Amino acid sequence: MAEKKLNLLADFPAVTTEAWLAKINADLKGADFNKKLVWKTNEGFNVMPFYRAEDIANLHLSDAAPGNFPYVRGTKKNNNWYVRQNMDVADAKSANEKMLDLLNKGITSFGLMLKGDKLDVDFVVTLLNNIDPEKVELNFYSCISQVPDLLEILTQYYASKGYDASKLKGSVNCDPMNRMLTRGRNFSKEEVSGFVTSAVNAGINLPKYRVATVNAVSLSNAGAYIVQELGYALAWGNEYIRMMMANGVSAADAACAIKFNMGVSSNYFMEIAKFRAARWLWAEIVNAYKPASDYAARLNIYAETSKYNMTIYDANVNMLRTQTEAMSASLAGVNSLAVNPYDIAYKSSDEFSERIARNQQLMLKEECHFDKVVDPAAGSYYIETLTNSLGEEAWKLFLEIENNGGFFKAIVEGNVQKAVKATAEKRFKAIATRRENLLGTNQFPNFTEKAAAKIDQTESTSTCTCGCEKGIETLGAVRGAEEFETLRLATEAAAKTPKAFMLTIGNLAMRLARAQFSCNFFACAGYEVVDNLGFNTVEEGVAAAQKAGADIIVLCSSDDEYATLAPEAYKAIAGKQIFAVAGAPACMDELKAVGIEHFINVKSNVLETLTQFNKQLLK
Repeated sequence: MAEKKLNLLADFPAVTTEAWLAKINADLKGADFNKKLVWKTNEGFNVMPFYRAEDIANLHLSDAAPGNFPYVRGTKKNNNWYVRQNMDVADAKSANEKMLDLLNKGITSFGLMLKGDKLDVDFVVTLLNNIDPEKVELNFYSCISQVPDLLEILTQYYASKGYDASKLKGSVNCDPMNRMLTRGRNFSKEEVSGFVTSAVNAGINLPKYRVATVNAVSLSNAGAYIVQELGYALAWGNEYIRMMMANGVSAADAACAIKFNMGVSSNYFMEIAKFRAARWLWAEIVNAYKPASDYAARLNIYAETSKYNMTIYDANVNMLRTQTEAMSASLAGVNSLAVNPYDIAYKSSDEFSERIARNQQLMLKEECHFDKVVDPAAGSYYIETLTNSLGEEAWKLFLEIENNGGFFKAIVEGNVQKAVKATAEKRFKAIATRRENLLGTNQFPNFTEKAAAKIDQTESTSTCTCGCEKGIETLGAVRGAEEFETLRLATEAAAKTPKAFMLTIGNLAMRLARAQFSCNFFACAGYEVVDNLGFNTVEEGVAAAQKAGADIIVLCSSDDEYATLAPEAYKAIAGKQIFAVAGAPACMDELKAVGIEHFINVKSNVLETLTQFNKQLLK
C-alpha cells in the first residue's frame, strides 16, 4: 500500500474564530461565555480562554530582535543570566571564605549586605581577597549615606589590583525612596536627589556599576499586584532620572546608573509578561529624554523569588513555588536572579537549603538549557497579549503617578503605601476564602505536621546606620500564609488539640467527597480529623463521635438527605459537641430555623470560620 503523507493544510483546514465561538457556545448550553470562561485578572483586564494569530496581528511587540530597541525580547542577544546568592556579611574573612567556596558551586553573582559601621578599606580588602570582579558580578548593600565612600573604596581597590574598569559589573544599592517606603525615613526631595546624584558621581570610574536602585521587590513582598509593582517601578525610576538630570547628570548616564530589583511571584505566564513589558515601557520612558544612544534605554533587571508566597507549614512546597518563579524570570530574560531558600520564612537558611536554591537555577541552565534560547515566549498569542495588556495597565498607573506630582510625592502622601496595603488585604481575604490557594496552608494541608519547634527567627540586621528621623508611613513585608499559620500555631500551643469527626451517612459519592473536603478544611487549623467509611444511622454516628472524644461533629451526606438527617443529628448531639453541616443545601434556612448554625462549603471564609472555632475550643 502506498504511503500516504499528511498534508496539514488540506487535512486540517483553517477554522474561523466565529466557528470556534459557535462550537464553544453550543457546548456551554446557554451559559454565559463571559461569566464561564473569561478570566478577570487582579491586574484589571480580561483574559480570554483562547487566542489566535489575529489577536496579536497589530501588536508588533516582537518585531525587533533581542538586543534591539524597545527591548521587549531582551536587552542582550543571548539568555545567559547571573546566578546570584545573597549574603549577610558580619565578618569579612568568613564571608570571603564562603564566597570562594560558592564560586566553585555555580554562583556567578553575590548580593553582599554590609553593616555601615564596619565599612572601611581593610574590611573590603579582606572581603574581596582572591575574588576576581571581572568574572563575578558584585552587588553591595550598605547605609545609603556611605554609598559614596564605598564606591571610592571599591574604585581605589580595583585600580590597585589592575582590573579593567570596563569589565567590572555590579551595583551599589542607593535607594533612599525605598528607605522611605520600608523604614519610614523622612527624607526631603533635595536629600533624596543628593543621595542618588552623589552615588552617580562617586561611581564615575566604574562605568558598568549601577548605583541608583529601584527596589520594587519591596512592593512584591508587601503583597502588591503585578501591575502595581510594574507601574510604581517605572514611576520610581523616572523620578530618579529627573532628579539626577536636575543636578547636571546627562540622560544617558542617569538611565545607565539605574538598576531594577524586582520580585517574581508564582503567577507563571503573567510574570513572564511583566518582565517583557517592563523592558518595553522603560525603553520608551528613557527614549523620551533623547539619550545619546539606545544603550541607555536597556533595563537592567535583578529578579528575586517572592517571599510573600513562602510558608512555614509544608515548607517543601516552597521549592515548587520558587522553581516556577525562577522559570518565569529566566525565560523572560532577566539579567540576574536569586532564588530564596525554601526555609527563609522561619529560620536562617542553612547549607542544605542554600544548595537547593542554587541548584534550582543551575538545573534550568545545565539540564533545561533555558540560557540557550532568547525570549521563547515571542510570538505566543497568549503571552504577547498578556505583555500588551499588562503594559497598558501599568502605563495608566505610571501616568496617574506622574500627573499627580511623581513617585516621591506619592510616597510622602502615603498613596503608594495605602494602595499596596489595600491590595494585600484583598489578597488576604482571597486566601481566607480559598480564591487564592497556598498549597499546604489553606488547601490540602499536612494533617499531622507540627511547626512551632522549627521556627527560629531573629530580626534581620539593618545595613543603615544614618539614624534618620522616621515620619513616613511604612510598607512592610507580609506573607499570604501568616494568618493561617497564626491560627495553626495557636492550635499547637493549646493544651488539647480539637478533634473533628466526620459523620458520614447516606449517598456514597456525596458523603466521601464532603468528608474529604471537611477533613482538609479543619486540618488547616491543625485539628485532628477522624474520617469514616459510613454509618447506618445518625444515632450510631453520634455515639461513635462522642466515644472518640470529638469536639466537632461534621455531617457529611447529600443535600436531599440533609433535610431529615441534619435535624436528627442536631437533636442527638444535644449541644454536647459543635455541630456542622458540610455543604450549602437548599434547605439551609429551614435547618437554621431549628438551631443549626454552622455550614462549611466552598464559599466559606475558611480563616474566619476556623478562628471562631478556635475561640470556642482552645483553652
